[in-house]
Amino acid sequence: MNASWFYLKARLFHRQKHQQNVISTTKTMFSLLSKRTPLHPKTPLHLPKPFTTTTAIPPHTAAAASTLTNLILTSTDRQSLTQSLLCPSINWTPLLVNTILKHLWNHGPKALQFFHLLLHNHPTYIHAASSFDHAIDIAGRLRNYATVFTLLHRMRSLRLHPTPKTFAIIAERYVAAGKPDKALKIFLSMHEHGCFQDLHSFNTILDVLCKARRVEKAWNFFKVLRGRFKADVISYNIIANGWCLIKRTNKALETLKEMVEKGLSPTLTTYNIMLKGYFSAGQIEEGWKFFLEMKKRKCEIDVVTYTTVVHGLGVTGEIKRARKVFNEMVKEGVLPSVATYNALIQVLCKKDSVENAISVFEEMLRKGYVPNSTTYNVLIRGLCHKEQMERAMEYMDRMRGDECGPNVQTYNIMIRYFCNAGEIEKGLELFEKMGTGDCLPSLDTYNILISAMFVRKKSDDLLVAGKLLIEMVDRGFMPRRLTLNRVLDGLLLTGNQGFAKEILRLQSKCGRLPRQFKL
Repeated sequence: MNASWFYLKARLFHRQKHQQNVISTTKTMFSLLSKRTPLHPKTPLHLPKPFTTTTAIPPHTAAAASTLTNLILTSTDRQSLTQSLLCPSINWTPLLVNTILKHLWNHGPKALQFFHLLLHNHPTYIHAASSFDHAIDIAGRLRNYATVFTLLHRMRSLRLHPTPKTFAIIAERYVAAGKPDKALKIFLSMHEHGCFQDLHSFNTILDVLCKARRVEKAWNFFKVLRGRFKADVISYNIIANGWCLIKRTNKALETLKEMVEKGLSPTLTTYNIMLKGYFSAGQIEEGWKFFLEMKKRKCEIDVVTYTTVVHGLGVTGEIKRARKVFNEMVKEGVLPSVATYNALIQVLCKKDSVENAISVFEEMLRKGYVPNSTTYNVLIRGLCHKEQMERAMEYMDRMRGDECGPNVQTYNIMIRYFCNAGEIEKGLELFEKMGTGDCLPSLDTYNILISAMFVRKKSDDLLVAGKLLIEMVDRGFMPRRLTLNRVLDGLLLTGNQGFAKEILRLQSKCGRLPRQFKL
């Protein structure tokens, strides 16, 4: 009895101590960031015009892009494709070219073939710098760095000077490939390509590193060059956000303390970064106290602040508090955005009920908001999780009416859940629909389907897995070693040695396999 009493007393003491620490940390944060951002008048509350986050492409351009994308995908003869693309009736514009490149994003080899055919054969049309950026991005994703630098030099020969955005794309692709040092090298060599580094490009490379969770490297790079580029509040915000992304909120605080000591004033973005950092790190009490302190100190609170709190509370199951904050923001004169509704719908699907999520979805429509693909995807995922596949398909059809259309994430959600439910044929039917050109399968799509082919342990399913593997390599995707081993082992065990050898031979030609794979 006495032992239990002492145990409870000790727990109470530690809980009180933790709450005191939370309050102390919050106050310390605000004492560090004592220079508040100036207050602005509240946004007047009025019925908004329909909110949308999509950029409309003229119907004639969209139709032409879709037709030409299908032509490029289905063409097997380079010469006849070149003749078709050079047809005088086609009015080539940067918008048309960029739209086609976006459609072909998940078929890198075809995208680059199209780009080069126009580049080398069209008598009058010259690619815009934005189209070169798209092509460089695709080549970088394929890890075809020789093509990346060939295109970079071609830009200069055409007097289309590479911009900081061009180098940011290359740096991002190097970081994604696990080569952050190469990314830093490309930043430091920008001037050799006629593009000089400045504070904006410095902040961009920091952002690329931080978003890829390479925060230590970004921080060390920042310390070396912050004086040269005169680091500003944006620079410090990027580093602080990086620390928050890897759930090291104390390091974020240290970074912001240094920022203030350098005489830089925190902005609302600074506060929102810390707020999101606390919630993302699971420090819910710290996040909530921080939010209350922002209100107490009359900090300007915007839609991003409220959206962060709604999502942060919701993902922990605090649905009532999340909805209360959502309702309070309207009373305070801050209009919810589409992102705010998306956050609320997502947490309702995960932690409450999908029916309540649908009610919120219908409410946003009544208020004049236009849902985006994220809105539909979180709702479709929620319905799939509750095994309401037919209703999910209905919402997938509704996406086309709202001009956002199903995207690759939508298809991947539906295919994954169909396969998980054992309805692999329905998953394959959706996969076939993706081949039309508007939404090509991604690496995730192939991985989902290949994994599903092993569930029933059928020889025919393993043949399908082999065909999918060949197709994904042809489209420029690198199969994971585990995926490759599973397919080859499965084909061998089911007596398909010939097909296994064919896969190995084809992929070896493409340089897609490590040398140690042998049969």
